[in-house]
Amino acid sequence: MMPAHETYDVVVIGAGAGGMTAAAVAAAEGLRVLVIEKTAFVGGTTAWSGGMVWIPANTKMKEAGLSDSITDAVQYLSGTVPEPANAGLRAAFLARGPEAVAWLEANTEVRLQSVKVYPDYYPERLGATSGGRVLEPVAFDGTRLGQAFARLRPPLPEFTLFGGMMVNRLDIPHLRRVGKSLRSTLRVARLVFAYALQRLRSPRGTTLHLGNALAAQLYASLLARQVEILFSADVEDLSMQGDRVAGVVIRHGARDRLIAARRGVVLATGGFSHDASLRKRFFPPAAGFVSATSTSGTGDGLRLAATAGAALNTDATSPAYWVPASLFRRADGSRGVFPHTVTDRAKPGVIAVNAAGRRFVNEALSYHEFVLAMLRDGNGEPDRPFYLVCDRAFLWAYGLGRIKPFTRSVRRYVASGELIEAPDIAQLAAKIAIKPSVLAATIAGYNEAAKEGRDTEFGRGSTFYQRHLGDAAHKPNPCVAPILRAPFFAMRIYPADLGTAIGMKVDAQGRVLRDDATPIAGLYACGNDMGSIMNGNYPGPGITLGPALTFGYIAGRHLAEGGVMSMLTPVAATTSV
Repeated sequence: MMPAHETYDVVVIGAGAGGMTAAAVAAAEGLRVLVIEKTAFVGGTTAWSGGMVWIPANTKMKEAGLSDSITDAVQYLSGTVPEPANAGLRAAFLARGPEAVAWLEANTEVRLQSVKVYPDYYPERLGATSGGRVLEPVAFDGTRLGQAFARLRPPLPEFTLFGGMMVNRLDIPHLRRVGKSLRSTLRVARLVFAYALQRLRSPRGTTLHLGNALAAQLYASLLARQVEILFSADVEDLSMQGDRVAGVVIRHGARDRLIAARRGVVLATGGFSHDASLRKRFFPPAAGFVSATSTSGTGDGLRLAATAGAALNTDATSPAYWVPASLFRRADGSRGVFPHTVTDRAKPGVIAVNAAGRRFVNEALSYHEFVLAMLRDGNGEPDRPFYLVCDRAFLWAYGLGRIKPFTRSVRRYVASGELIEAPDIAQLAAKIAIKPSVLAATIAGYNEAAKEGRDTEFGRGSTFYQRHLGDAAHKPNPCVAPILRAPFFAMRIYPADLGTAIGMKVDAQGRVLRDDATPIAGLYACGNDMGSIMNGNYPGPGITLGPALTFGYIAGRHLAEGGVMSMLTPVAATTSV
C-alpha cells in the first residue's frame, strides 16, 4: 500500500526506538508524520534487546528513593568517556534526558520504571551509581495492538520459553528455583498458565517485556496518533530544494514516488552493522563479520545523508559497541547469533580462553570490555578462536549461550558442533586445537584459587557490577567456582557488535551537520545513524537506547517547533533528584 498523501510534515526513515520516538513526539505535537520501514516489522534491534534505557538523574530515581545529580553523571562520564569529542552532545543528553522521559510518559504510551539495583559498568569510578540510572519498560499487553501486533518484530526465540513466552528480569531467579521453592514454583506456574491462555489466541505470548515491550509501547503511540507506516519500502534518495532536504524518493514495489516533507526528514535506519564495505572501512580486522543486530542495518541512512553533504563523526575510540557471541543453526536453517551479555560469563565455574589455551580477560567485565580484550589478544589477528570452558555442574546450573539451565540432554548441541564435549580436559583441548598441557595448566591454576573463591589472575568478582552479574547464592565469591566435574564443555565465541558507534555528526537539536559544522536544513538523525555521543565507550546498561530516545525526542520537538531553536530551558548542570 502506498502512502495516503504526497506531502507530510515529517518523514522518518526507520522504525526502531529512535525513529519511532521522533515520529511519536512529532505526531503528538500535531504534525502529519510518515514512517518508512524497509522491513515488514517495527522495532529494529530494540525489539531483540534488553530494553534498558540509561538516563542519569531521571525523576523515577527520586520516586524510588534513589539520589543522583547531573554533576555526578558528568563526573562519571569524565572518567569513562575521557575524550573531549562530542562533549556538547553529552551535555545536551544529560540536560534533556530526564525531560524526554517525563514528556514521553505524559504524552505517549511509553511507560518506564526504575531498575533500583543495576550498577554502572565502572562502579569504582567517581560519580557511579549502583542503580536507578537504568530504566526498563513496564510490561506491555500485546493484544492492545490488535491486528497490528503481527507487525511487531518478535523477540529472538533463544530469549523465550516454550516457543514464545517472554519473561522479565525478575522472573529468572524464580525459574531457577522451580521445584526448590514453593513461592517460585507457584509464580512460574502462573506465568505458564497465562502463556497457555495467550497461545489460544496468538502465535506467541502477548505479555511483552524488555526491548519488545519498549518497541510495542512506541508502536502503540504511533497507532494512537494515526501515524502512517509504510512497510517493506526503500528510500532511494533525498529530495533537495536548494541546500534544504525537502522530502524523499521511495521505491515500493516497482514504483518510485516523491514524498515531500514540509518540516524535515529524520534518519534512523539503525547504523551499518550489516554492510560489508563500511565494516571493512571502520572495523578492526579482528572484528570479523558477526553482528547481534537486526539485519536491516546496512548503512542506508549514512549513504542518504552523504548525498546531502553530511559529515561523519569518526571521533570514536571504538567503531562499535561490542558483545561476545556464539553462532548456531536454527531448525529452519537460519544462522543464530547469541549475545553473551549477562547470562553466563560472570557466573561461577566458567572461564574464557584464547587460541593458546590461556585466560586473557576477567570474564565478568562488561561485554564491551570483554570483546575489546578479544580484539587486543594475539595482536588483533583475524579469525582468532576464543572459547568459554565449563564443566557439567556449570552447564546444568546456568546454561551456556542459548542452552538453558537444567537442560537434560545436550546431544543435539554437541551433534551440531555448537557445543564441544569431552570426558576430560586433555580430550577437550584436542577437540578445540589447543595444546592439552596448556589448557590443563590454565584450569589447574584457576581451580587452585577458585576453591577459596579467589581469582588471583584477573580479580573476578572484585566490583559490585561483577558480583551483581554472578550468583548471589554462591559463596564466598558469586563469580568464582572451580571447574571439576566431567564431562567438560567448550563453546566458541566471536567478537560481535551490538550496534555501530560511527555515524553522522549532529548538533544539540539532532540536526545533521556538514564538515563546516553548519546544519543541513530539514535533515535530522538519531539512534545508530547518529554518531556515538559516548565516542564508542560503554559506560553503563542502556547507553545506546538512552541517547536514542533522548535525541529522537529532541528531533521531534525541534521539528514541531518549526525548526527553530528550542525555547525550553535545559536542566541546570547542578540539578539533583
